[in-house]
Amino acid sequence: MPKVVAVVGGGRMGAGIAQVFAVAGSVVCLVERDPAAAAAARDRVAMGLLRASEKGALSESADSVLERLILLDDASGLNADTDLLVEAVPEDAALKVRVLAAVEQAVGDSTVLATNTSSLSVTGLAEGLRRPERFLGLHFFNPVPASKLVEIVTGPETGDAACEAARGWVAGLGKSDVVVRDSPGFATSRLGVLLGLEAIRMLEEGVAGAEAIDRAMELGYRHPMGPLRSTDLVGLDVRLAIAEHLHRELGERFAPPKLLRDKVSRGELGRKTGHGFFTWEAS
Repeated sequence: MPKVVAVVGGGRMGAGIAQVFAVAGSVVCLVERDPAAAAAARDRVAMGLLRASEKGALSESADSVLERLILLDDASGLNADTDLLVEAVPEDAALKVRVLAAVEQAVGDSTVLATNTSSLSVTGLAEGLRRPERFLGLHFFNPVPASKLVEIVTGPETGDAACEAARGWVAGLGKSDVVVRDSPGFATSRLGVLLGLEAIRMLEEGVAGAEAIDRAMELGYRHPMGPLRSTDLVGLDVRLAIAEHLHRELGERFAPPKLLRDKVSRGELGRKTGHGFFTWEAS
């Protein structure tokens, strides 16, 4: 496992990524500029560790693992000892390009840089980097600690050494990888979003209720979670943004349904707001 990992962005995904690397023994530097957001990120990691401890999934105390988490308010606090840096800021291409270009200056030439984007072009994000051969996509899934898959996305300039290092780290986390070349939506978002959009259209057309649509996929096709509940977990706003991106890149089959747009405009974003296609209790 990498001795030092940096995670830029302390939202639900960033905190989850920080947690799994800390559990695996890495020192994790979590970069979050806003003090309130940084405190919330630490609380997310602490709560995740507590839950893991209660399930008997930790080999040491939650407090011991948490001691390996270092909060930084600026990437300038990173150094050349960083083995892996994962960018996990919101799905805004311009923001990600700026963040990646800045953090590349703070780490060493051998540091592997990764983006946790679920759909944006890895090739496009690499355009502002001096060492694109050390850059790839590490697409973790929500919730990160429980999810078994990491999608490794390689751009045309990604070097074999970076890819092999990433595969080794994923295995060290106890997860499995799929390696895909950079293309709109990669493999997982392209398929998952298409299924989710069709489920929303079925609900919009009155084909069946949300519970029935999800149970059809869970029981009929052995999906662990139905497409509508999955959309709630991801966030309706996130799914809409990805769908709009894929609509531009791949055409009408990814056109967002009106029901999705309406729910996002009303602030019904899924689990994080308590309401989406289902009602959620505060967590």
